[in-house]
Amino acid sequence: MTEAQPAVKEKTVRTLVGKVVSDKRSKTITVLIERRTKHELYGKIVAKTSKYHAHDENNEFKNGDVVEISESRPISKTKAWVVTKLVQKAREV
Repeated sequence: MTEAQPAVKEKTVRTLVGKVVSDKRSKTITVLIERRTKHELYGKIVAKTSKYHAHDENNEFKNGDVVEISESRPISKTKAWVVTKLVQKAREV
């Protein structure tokens, strides 16, 4: 008889979508993530922001691009996210 294989549990990877606000460093971009939450006391919808440093191997993403980033192993002291795809290209001005 063949024994059933144990179910392999896939690891869920956190992904976030945000706007590139800095591309000055080599192979690194800064992504601004905005989330809307309800204020605990007053009930008003408030925008909260977080900035993440993400790895951009080929320096292909520029300011204003909307990108998707996913969590990865630590790459440097402040960088533990990797850009997975371009969601929207920045508008030309």
